[in-house]
Amino acid sequence: MANPTTSGVALRYASALFELARDENALDAVDADVTSMRAMLTDSADLARLVASPLFSADDQIRALGAVMDKAEISVLTANFVKLTAKNRRLFALPGMLRAFHEVLAAHRGETIAVITSAEPLSDAQMTALKEALAEKAGGTIKLETHVDPTLIGGLIVRLGSQMIDTSVKTRLMGLRAAMKEAA
Repeated sequence: MANPTTSGVALRYASALFELARDENALDAVDADVTSMRAMLTDSADLARLVASPLFSADDQIRALGAVMDKAEISVLTANFVKLTAKNRRLFALPGMLRAFHEVLAAHRGETIAVITSAEPLSDAQMTALKEALAEKAGGTIKLETHVDPTLIGGLIVRLGSQMIDTSVKTRLMGLRAAMKEAA
């Protein structure tokens, strides 16, 4: 099931992509494409701006995204999905659609997605230990989605379903700062 912050548009499009991929036995390929697209949108401010801005025409967006997806070797199914999204003027919702696709796929596979934000990239050993601990807590298979946010200073923020555990140094310092203001 998609999380409550996923918009209806994003979930409808993601579900349609999932059904097409399932019908064509291309779930793994589309999963890899979606992962690549999410990384490209995170890593490229220009690409994110192209996707989010209503100032670009649909034709310009389709042409530019087509070139990017060709270079990234995105499959025809996923590329056609992105182009249709642009043609329908729903490209602004693409990041949510990609996230929702992963949520729908995880539910189909019986997995729970755990979103982990850390100050530095986690080692393989840390990822394995975290995955095992979360699998025990959730009672099933866990798929980790990791993000790096250096402003956390240290610690982790873990979102597992509707639960969030924040052990970041940044949050602890903000709590300490608030307590000191109250005491003064």
